[in-house]
Amino acid sequence: MQAAIHDTFGEPADVLETKTTDTPEPAAGEVRIKTLLSPIHNHDLWTIRGNYGYKPDLPGAIGGSEAIGTIDAVGDGVDSQMIGQRVTVAGVHGTWAEYFIASAASVLPLPDTIPDTLGAQLIAMPFSAISLLEMLQAQKGDWIIQTAANGAVGKIMTVLAKARGINLVNLVRRDAAVAELTDMGIDNVLSTSDDNWKAKARALVGKAGAVSAIDSVGGDLAADLTDLLGANGELVVFGTATGTPLALSSGTLIMKQITVKGFWGAKVSDDMDPALRTRLITELVTLAAQGTLTLEDGGVYGLDQVTDAMNAALTPGRAGKVMLRP
Repeated sequence: MQAAIHDTFGEPADVLETKTTDTPEPAAGEVRIKTLLSPIHNHDLWTIRGNYGYKPDLPGAIGGSEAIGTIDAVGDGVDSQMIGQRVTVAGVHGTWAEYFIASAASVLPLPDTIPDTLGAQLIAMPFSAISLLEMLQAQKGDWIIQTAANGAVGKIMTVLAKARGINLVNLVRRDAAVAELTDMGIDNVLSTSDDNWKAKARALVGKAGAVSAIDSVGGDLAADLTDLLGANGELVVFGTATGTPLALSSGTLIMKQITVKGFWGAKVSDDMDPALRTRLITELVTLAAQGTLTLEDGGVYGLDQVTDAMNAALTPGRAGKVMLRP
């Protein structure tokens, strides 16, 4: 089969190559999936660079961690009636290939009402977003401030929060991103390039301040977020687009008794109670099937265009995740 393979760690566009490799065979309890679409996530790029929490064995590592496809073979102990099912799965390895292996228990069959583009990215980012929302203190009627609102998780969060009656202040770093989100019908979008953005945000959240803030940017913006939090508020660090350490005021943290903590979706998912996981996934699938949750792609590339695909994934202003199609 064909697959996007890297033999060393480095910049994805430099080290990934499309190569022929053995088609995998499912072991007991596993299924083999024929890939339809697989998104390129930021954590996939970090993995290829060798600076993520998971490091694949080299040489011969196949990229990708989420995909939609059809089951074409099953291992011992797996119901053969699963063959032919269209499923989505995340938290796996090697999806940038014509075929990949997943645990039979981890795949999620999809109704026909959910298109491939949405199904291919239904779990990793949406599940991270809904898991994050679930763990936040904010409840119906409260305010959350999120940075990187024009990113995949940011856009998903606007849908999930609205469905739960939670208010959002959506921060972006470019005026063009304000227009993009506003055109999508998203409210309370502010650009941090506007000198008055903080005053506008404060007017939205009111004197009591926001209950929760989600930061995916890093740097000086973290101090602004804590200024906008109310007493006993929380700042949750989801990512770091700038790679810059958080700038925080000890006085603000102390006087408001603010909690600062990180969120790693993979760890949260591993530790999650199965009943809660089922409830959250059901909520996601329901929103997707209803058409309330929609996700676009940022372009679809063949496996033989892997370099172009990696460069596209690193280009700002995409409408959605760049996809690979075998």
